[in-house]
Amino acid sequence: MSDYDFDLFVIGAGSGGVRAARVASGYGAKVAIAEESRVGGTCVIRGCVPKKLLVYGAHFAEDFEDASAYGWTLPGEPTFSWKTLIANKDKEIDRLNGIYHKLLAGSNVTLFEHRATFKDAHTVVVDGKDVTAERILIAVGGHPTTPDIPGAEHAITSNEAFHLEEQPKRIVVVGGGYIAVEFAGIFAGLGSQVTQLYRSEQILRGFDNDIRNHLAEEIVKKGVDLRVNTNVTAITKQSDGTLKLTLTGGGEMEVDAIMFATGRAPNTKGLGLEQVGIDTKDNGAIKINKGLQTSVENIYAVGDVTDHVQLTPIAIKEGMAFADTIYGGKPSAMSYHAIPTAVFSQPPVGTVGLSEEEARAKGGEVVIYKSTFKPMRHTLSGRDEKTLMKLIVDKTTDVVLGAHMVGPDAAEIIQGIGIAVRMGATKAQFDQTVAVHPSAAEEFVTMRFPVGD
Repeated sequence: MSDYDFDLFVIGAGSGGVRAARVASGYGAKVAIAEESRVGGTCVIRGCVPKKLLVYGAHFAEDFEDASAYGWTLPGEPTFSWKTLIANKDKEIDRLNGIYHKLLAGSNVTLFEHRATFKDAHTVVVDGKDVTAERILIAVGGHPTTPDIPGAEHAITSNEAFHLEEQPKRIVVVGGGYIAVEFAGIFAGLGSQVTQLYRSEQILRGFDNDIRNHLAEEIVKKGVDLRVNTNVTAITKQSDGTLKLTLTGGGEMEVDAIMFATGRAPNTKGLGLEQVGIDTKDNGAIKINKGLQTSVENIYAVGDVTDHVQLTPIAIKEGMAFADTIYGGKPSAMSYHAIPTAVFSQPPVGTVGLSEEEARAKGGEVVIYKSTFKPMRHTLSGRDEKTLMKLIVDKTTDVVLGAHMVGPDAAEIIQGIGIAVRMGATKAQFDQTVAVHPSAAEEFVTMRFPVGD
């Protein structure tokens, strides 16, 4: 019999924590999990799932416009209700939250719906009571941050954007990453006047430069006023409730709302890490080794709290690897090679493997294949939208090092391409694959001539 209350105690019931808890319990471990908010974590409750629902909603304006080219006549002018969209989104999130509760109960995982903090290396305090465990897994995720500028308290983040009572007529979105470009597209698609500000030279830092530049052009076509090398230095709330923004360079703007999507920070404050001597980075992120182990032997961490790769599927993979290794007798080292990912901008981005810049920085010779074309659906609608596809190929080995796309269905397409890239497929093998015609995806296996030839 164990001297502890549980074999494993998981702090945080998000994607990574829930997966680790369920799998560990399936291997016979006695498991508990604590969550101070709603079960499901950032992705399910206040992240990728509700955001994707809003992205779907934002697409209908263009769909209604394009319908006439395909012979459809709408009976009247379409109208949009923000309150209806948010209410239906909330209903779906409630449903998913309930499913997560059932998944934990069905896996015999004890759920504590309270905050857990460390007392010592084997003890957490939950709702004023001590609970002990042989091992503890930290999976508390992160939260959006706002800059330290005058008036920042008047701004919102993605957390609040999901619960606005009214749709802002004029909104500024500050940032250039996933969340910023996604919400800029959401608000613009739903009819808001959107200005996106980014302090650096181009959005989506770290992505392939062709992808960055192409997406910037496309979102401008869709009505987003994109301003790079521009930031907000102060926010003033005016008597009528509107906000006056002071910009770098001295310019000013008046808007109804401003949303910061300028970064996230690990949820480690007040967790009691100092009580047990867990090493952290300057931003509070927990340091881990390749085995997901912290500086304290029996304590592990997965997901955004480590500030490594902030993607939900990575947290899930890490939670699985932890449980398989520790409780399943199946040592499983995490691999971060060729991670497929998508940005649900409008149009969306799909990418896997190296960018052209990363590939060239490694010193080898590369061959670049690119194709830009109008999506087939817009040959009738006449909409000015272009898809971009790009392959990065090692000239010596012919291995496809990276695949990138901006255009409709990019996320769905890049998932399949990601398998090929991870397996080390060559350009010749891409070329030997029969194309699915007519489709956009076929372009990845029909690009015959490198750029410059």
